[in-house]
Amino acid sequence: MRTLVLGGIRSGKSRWAEEAIATSLPPGEPVRYLAPTPAHGADADWSDRIARHRDRRPAHWSTIETDDVAGQLRQSPGAPTLVDDLGGWLTGALDRDDAWTGGSVAAPVDAMLAAVGGFGSTLVLVSPEVGLTVVPATASGRRFADELGSLNQRVAELCDRVVLVVAGQAVQIKPSGT
Repeated sequence: MRTLVLGGIRSGKSRWAEEAIATSLPPGEPVRYLAPTPAHGADADWSDRIARHRDRRPAHWSTIETDDVAGQLRQSPGAPTLVDDLGGWLTGALDRDDAWTGGSVAAPVDAMLAAVGGFGSTLVLVSPEVGLTVVPATASGRRFADELGSLNQRVAELCDRVVLVVAGQAVQIKPSGT
């Protein structure tokens, strides 16, 4: 089962995703937590947020901070995995490929989609939903919103379930009517 969890900043999407994967598995089964954004050591607030996320995860979960989420998914396609989040991963891809002002992230996006589509175990992906706000005022903000909106749509097509988390409450988008 592949699940995409969308939501705004501080919507509760990460907590909901953690509970969803934990309750879908037998008690004590290991979960790989892929964190695409490395800790920003110079930013105390960011470091505190990361620490709070780590503290609420069960001890039998492993955390892997990596830029190569697609490679990690291909490497262990049978290990239940939570990816949090695709917005951080996309930011890194835009940085690495110098794509903020015209480069392309098509190759890493296609590799990510292939890895998600070929994953053979429980997979929960968390991503910001950028479609519920104003159009960003900067070119880089618009580029990010456009790329993330496209990525979210393509990932949603590959997933069995899509939920939107608002104020800690999940609304199921796919499959509809259930």
